[in-house]
Amino acid sequence: MQLAYEPARAEDGPVIFGFARELIETYETDPELDLSMAVGWTKRKIEKKIGEYTRVLFNGEPVAYYRFAPDGERMELDDLYVLPQYRNRGVGTAILRRCLACGKPVFLYVFTQNTRAVALYEREGFRKTEDVSPTRAVMAQ
Repeated sequence: MQLAYEPARAEDGPVIFGFARELIETYETDPELDLSMAVGWTKRKIEKKIGEYTRVLFNGEPVAYYRFAPDGERMELDDLYVLPQYRNRGVGTAILRRCLACGKPVFLYVFTQNTRAVALYEREGFRKTEDVSPTRAVMAQ
């Protein structure tokens, strides 16, 4: 599958936010967390940092989005979303490998109950390095 990468556009923000909200609503089960606050924070983050997101295309159509940004000496892979009809087709793996080719250590946050995402990261050599909440962990290679 030949993928193309380009900067995300402002109009991609609501699509990215929709994926983020779906994940939060599915996997954020910490009773001590205010979900509406988490969703609002996420929306503001995406709006503020939309210029750091990448839109992934296949045959000219968006199939995924992600944010890959420096965090000190490391790079953070953030908000990796693959459209449902393109999952299990190598898109996430291709994006992850592209990020890993940067030559710097890469880390990410993941919902621990998102078993498909955890399995992808583990296949590419990531391991859990820290629990940050009852529902989320940091993984790094």
